[in-house]
Amino acid sequence: MEDLVESILDYVRADYTDYAIMINGEWGSGKTYFWNNKVKNKIESLSLNGRKYTTIYMSLYGISNLEDISKKIFIETTQLMDKNLKKYMESHEQSAIPEYAKTGLDMANFFGVTQNNDKIDYARFFATDDKVLCFDDLERANVDVIDILGYINNFVEHDHIKTIIICNEKELSTKIKSSNLEMKTFIATYLLDKEGGLLKSDKPMVEKIREKIEYVFDKANDYDRIKEKLIGETFDYAPKFNYIIDGLLMRYYRNPDLMNFLREHTSLITSTFVKSGTRNLRILKHALNDFSKVYEVVNKYYPNTKLRVLQTMLIFTIAVSFEIKAGKITKDKFITIDSNEEYKAILVSSRVLMDNRQFYIKEFDNNYYFNFKSEYRFFKFIEIYVRTRIFDMKAFKKDMECIINTIDTEKLPGYKRLLTEEYWKISDDKFPEIINEVIEDVKSGKLKLIEIVKLFAYFSYFSRRELINYSISELKTIFLEAMDKASEDSEYCDNLEEELSRTGMDVGSEMDEVIKHFHELNNKLEDKMYREKADNIFKCIPMKMELFYDKFAECMDKPILNHYDAYQMFQRITCASNEDIVLIKEMLVDRFKKHKDELASEVPFIKKVKKVLDDYCEGKDIGIKIVMLKEFSNDLNEILDMYKNTVYDYLLEDDDLIVSIDDL
Repeated sequence: MEDLVESILDYVRADYTDYAIMINGEWGSGKTYFWNNKVKNKIESLSLNGRKYTTIYMSLYGISNLEDISKKIFIETTQLMDKNLKKYMESHEQSAIPEYAKTGLDMANFFGVTQNNDKIDYARFFATDDKVLCFDDLERANVDVIDILGYINNFVEHDHIKTIIICNEKELSTKIKSSNLEMKTFIATYLLDKEGGLLKSDKPMVEKIREKIEYVFDKANDYDRIKEKLIGETFDYAPKFNYIIDGLLMRYYRNPDLMNFLREHTSLITSTFVKSGTRNLRILKHALNDFSKVYEVVNKYYPNTKLRVLQTMLIFTIAVSFEIKAGKITKDKFITIDSNEEYKAILVSSRVLMDNRQFYIKEFDNNYYFNFKSEYRFFKFIEIYVRTRIFDMKAFKKDMECIINTIDTEKLPGYKRLLTEEYWKISDDKFPEIINEVIEDVKSGKLKLIEIVKLFAYFSYFSRRELINYSISELKTIFLEAMDKASEDSEYCDNLEEELSRTGMDVGSEMDEVIKHFHELNNKLEDKMYREKADNIFKCIPMKMELFYDKFAECMDKPILNHYDAYQMFQRITCASNEDIVLIKEMLVDRFKKHKDELASEVPFIKKVKKVLDDYCEGKDIGIKIVMLKEFSNDLNEILDMYKNTVYDYLLEDDDLIVSIDDL
């Protein structure tokens, strides 16, 4: 960097120049930071022939016409500055005019400059013979680049003003080629048609159109010509990031603990930054800001957090920031991963089975954690914070409690070690001990049903490889009995295949009996889950109707009714207001219309409710509620009619399903 600074100073020192110089670099690579912190002060400290230069910096971002550039230079150079603005700048130790002052609609009037109410020619009002001009963000201007460079050329060639242009030539080239592309394509196609070129099959049509566009509209050639005339030297800005990172860390001087932590781990920051494959320091700056929040909250609530965990949090914050903000992945890539345990399970399955579905996660881990040993490598609360800008305290505390309980793998329960890390990482002398521990945990029935099934996949694999002294038949006896115990306190699992794939074990025929038994128990758990869900929903009638509507809306495609009692449904409905009876009826009909196949199993329940309603209304004096209940019954009949003459017709013919109020 010092060589580049010196080259720029040599240009400024030269007695006579009729060219500008260009600093070219990627977006976010720190070009503007380099100007402000390395170049600007060095130029202004020069003394040449008794004369000192001052610098004028202008961002062309958003500039929509050439007059705006003249106006900006005028604002920076005029000696007729408003006294109040000058006083404000001096009191705030500002050398540059604040941006708010540059946004006035009539800057000349603001400074007291008028020209008989005519439009001001700003170029007549500024002197730049002792100035060095710096134009930044050339590629982000809303004016034709060729026009801007022609404008700048007036300063350089005619007035010999030292001028530095900062830009990203890669983006500039893309912008030049892609501007008005639809119009260019239309005209190129029209010309080819007139020339008879569309009928020829000598080249692909896309290639012919592209060549015609380049021939007719090749602004790139114009750019090359004027650049050759205007730009004497182009310097590629490829910074050494250590000094920039030092500058970024100075932002945290008010938090000495954080700044010291970051300084001590500069190499970690740099290596993670390099692994991101980008040179965007702007994203790094945002990532460090995010980590400052993480660091602050972790130390406030969990002050004894291990250094290794904080180091991993730093890597993860920077890594996820680059993956999401640099556009390398969509924000949704990490959403489905809820915990470090699930993250590690995905790694196991991708490595053992070469599962390409999880290829990205494997690459992410291999890239950012290469040669960095850490058992806890995924932090859900950080991922949520980077992705949504919301610091989820619930997710934070869940992660931290899990870290406290699992960060030391020697203290991890044996079954968790098998489920969350490659089994070959366990040493030979520890393996028998862990196997015995897992067997005891399985027999106790305290594990989840799905965990026992996954563990059987491991143990059957170990048995086939003669790593354990248990036969398949012995294992089945132990695990099937344990599954019966575990099902009492387990929850329904709707993704057995996915869960088994995460073990990374090749599931053989010995799993058939275990999987069959799992489905039997899991079906009972499903029934229990829906029964509890239905009870939780319908108990809101009639006292908490708003809550009922919200909860029921979440289950529009779930067959929860066949897990509920028809008479209880009848009682709830009759206790509701007439208005709510209508709304409940409309929701029922609507859900069946939208999810006919998914809700077919509820047909027997609908028949029961209709029968009970009909029995209740029979012989009753006519009133509004009775009319509403009869209409309710008629609409239930409309639901039943949906299933006539369909594959579900058999559900309508079973008379054993029909009950009356007396039966109930």
